[in-house]
Amino acid sequence: MDKIGGKYEVIKKLGEGATSAVYLSYDPFAEREVAVKLIFPDILKDRERGKLFRHLLINEASLAGKLIHPHIVQIFDAVVGEDESYIVMEYVPGGTLEPFCGHDTLLPIERVVEIVFKCTRALEYANRLGITHRDIKPANILLAQSGDDSKVGGGDIKISDFGACMQTGAEQTQTQVLGVGSPAYMSPQQVREQTLNHQTDIYALGVVMYQLLTGRLPFQASSNYGMIYQICNIDPPPPSTFRQELPAALDAIVARAMRKELTERYATWAEFSHDLAQAFRDSQLTTREIEVPDSEKFETLRSLHFFDDFSDVEIWEIVRFARWETVGAGTRLMKDGDPGDHFCFILDGEVRVAKQDHTLGTLGRGEVIGEMAVIDRRHPHRVADVVAQTTARVVVIPGQSLRHASDACRMHFYQGFLLVLSQRLAHTNALLAAT
Repeated sequence: MDKIGGKYEVIKKLGEGATSAVYLSYDPFAEREVAVKLIFPDILKDRERGKLFRHLLINEASLAGKLIHPHIVQIFDAVVGEDESYIVMEYVPGGTLEPFCGHDTLLPIERVVEIVFKCTRALEYANRLGITHRDIKPANILLAQSGDDSKVGGGDIKISDFGACMQTGAEQTQTQVLGVGSPAYMSPQQVREQTLNHQTDIYALGVVMYQLLTGRLPFQASSNYGMIYQICNIDPPPPSTFRQELPAALDAIVARAMRKELTERYATWAEFSHDLAQAFRDSQLTTREIEVPDSEKFETLRSLHFFDDFSDVEIWEIVRFARWETVGAGTRLMKDGDPGDHFCFILDGEVRVAKQDHTLGTLGRGEVIGEMAVIDRRHPHRVADVVAQTTARVVVIPGQSLRHASDACRMHFYQGFLLVLSQRLAHTNALLAAT
């Protein structure tokens, strides 16, 4: 096979399942590598299951161009035809999370929490678009490894396979697609065929977290019936039962995500992700020597008023190109007259802004410094001294990164700068009027 759809040039087969084969291909029009899932023709013609598989294929194909998020596999194109049916997706090297669900292949605790946090944000994004995944499991969470990711299990993550998803507003005649999904990850509501919402994905992600932390599923059964009985009636042992170093905070998070009753389960993705972010701040999970995890970076930026109008996608974009630094008291962050092509946000501590030893002000959490040199490309020099008064944490954003950011991200930064400048001008005018 040389091409799929007369367009996508096949490079090699990536894998094959019962219903389809996936090929690494090249899209000459977009000039990028893609993954093409080619459906076996006989599957769609099967008398018993053909209608179901066609439904799943159309369901996933309908999402082409809709789910644009850094932690969701993007669908570029889809064709459902009599002779050839396929879905063209973003190519994600690195495999799935399945290899890290065994006792002897567990990822570090902080890495697991990081992965689950990113999943909560991605699934919240999908939920805001009216989409519930309904088949969250390790096999549908991919590792987007690049050549720079040397650690086993490293790299970013991408959620895939929305074939079984439920879309609000779409024609729904049943609460779930019967015969689809993995019973071990189904919520009590799903196995009972009750009306579903995003909380069924919250439950499934809780099961995934349990498995990644312990190397085993929360329920052990020799049959689907036994599994379903336990899901509906039995509380699993806490993850720390099987991994002693797990803190109580993670036991509590997993337990709440997997509550059988909806009123006791996390009601929103925001609650789930907030608790995960808090867990990172627990000294049992992270120390000063450990690099600041992406989840903490995301939550920190989201909490600053400057970023109120930024979307989650834009916040993740900033997480990737910004750097976090801790500086001691007395550290000069910027020197009057020096060239500069970066700006900073103060996360903790205080800094003094001065001109010729005359204090212009003291700035603290959430304040931006150094933006003038980035805005004024004609004279990119500092206009004041900035010195840390206390130990301070700052996030540094290079001007070069800002200039190469997405249009929406860059626009929101410049809107924020205008608001900051207008507030400072108003403050200066008030001081002048008082003198």
